[in-house]
Amino acid sequence: MNDAFPRHWMNRQFASGHDLYLLLDSQQQAVRRLLLQTSDFEHYRILYKDTPAADLADNGPFVFALERYDDKRIAPLLACPQDNWGWLFSLPQTALSAWVEHWQQRLIVGARPHQALYRFHDNRVLTRTLAHLPTEAIPGYLGPTLSVCYWQGSQWESSDNPAPGSYPLPESPLWLQTPVPAEQTREIRQLNAHRYLLAEHEQAYADLARTQPPEVWLRERLEQADAWGWQTAQQLEFLLIHSLRTPAHGIDAHWQVRPGETPQEHFERVSHWVKTMGGDAAQ
Repeated sequence: MNDAFPRHWMNRQFASGHDLYLLLDSQQQAVRRLLLQTSDFEHYRILYKDTPAADLADNGPFVFALERYDDKRIAPLLACPQDNWGWLFSLPQTALSAWVEHWQQRLIVGARPHQALYRFHDNRVLTRTLAHLPTEAIPGYLGPTLSVCYWQGSQWESSDNPAPGSYPLPESPLWLQTPVPAEQTREIRQLNAHRYLLAEHEQAYADLARTQPPEVWLRERLEQADAWGWQTAQQLEFLLIHSLRTPAHGIDAHWQVRPGETPQEHFERVSHWVKTMGGDAAQ
């Protein structure tokens, strides 16, 4: 039975006097609606609210307080952990605000203008990070969290925080050095690109969606970037923005790689040509 392990973990947390919470991905719309309809305002949080990612708040993770270890509202989630909907965690009483602040400080990765969102709410990210970090680094990662329960790909797992508390954000967080499988890297890159276009080029992106599936279009653009060896944030943004402005015409012949041309030389030549012939596509 899929939910035996998490239900047992939840029961132990309640018996210890801990508060219990669900960290939920935005893709679980039906469960999220149910939880919003049945939760008081003080019993949930919108994680991207009041952060630099506030424009994406509705597409980001939500946190919901659970008042019973046998809460029936989350039964669909526990029955389908392979959907990678998020994770469960426990806190000391009245510690939710500190927990939210902890993760909001760790939300943005990189420096402007090439920032990305750290998908801490993804149970696959949590699984890899906890397996990668040395024990002494786990408290700085989990912060006030007492214990977590998550699907690690083939079975349920739980991990206790050896020293829950408040920790400053280090200059070079070890968790950002966690190896990421190639498939997951592609998924994260596509999601970040989608959120970037939604936030910075919403109207053009919406116009594109009227004529073709944006997910397919975006995947094809990123595959083209891979084929050219364009991997930097500057190169990806340039390709996406230019392609968004001319979605019906595809790539001009001037964009094709010339013999012996490195990815950087290719990018510099094409960006110069675009600025000279068609205006600055990166604006």
